[in-house]
Amino acid sequence: MGEKLEVAAPSRSILNDKWDVVLSNLVVKAGLGFSVGVLASVLFFKRRAFPVWLGIGFGLGRGYAEGDAIFRSHAGLRTMKA
Repeated sequence: MGEKLEVAAPSRSILNDKWDVVLSNLVVKAGLGFSVGVLASVLFFKRRAFPVWLGIGFGLGRGYAEGDAIFRSHAGLRTMKA
């Protein structure tokens, strides 16, 4: 009966939403870089490891750059209706 619902401050909610987007974006970009690296390694580089690491590095770098842009933005996050 005495349950108290705690509502997050709007700024904290926006920050949490931004972190969710940035971390998921980082994981997706790194995964795509990994897959492209594995594909390039198998098809073009006789199964060497450097294309995989290069792909992961590009993916992480792109995810970091987009995350930096999201945090520097004064606007809220883009939302899409499904």
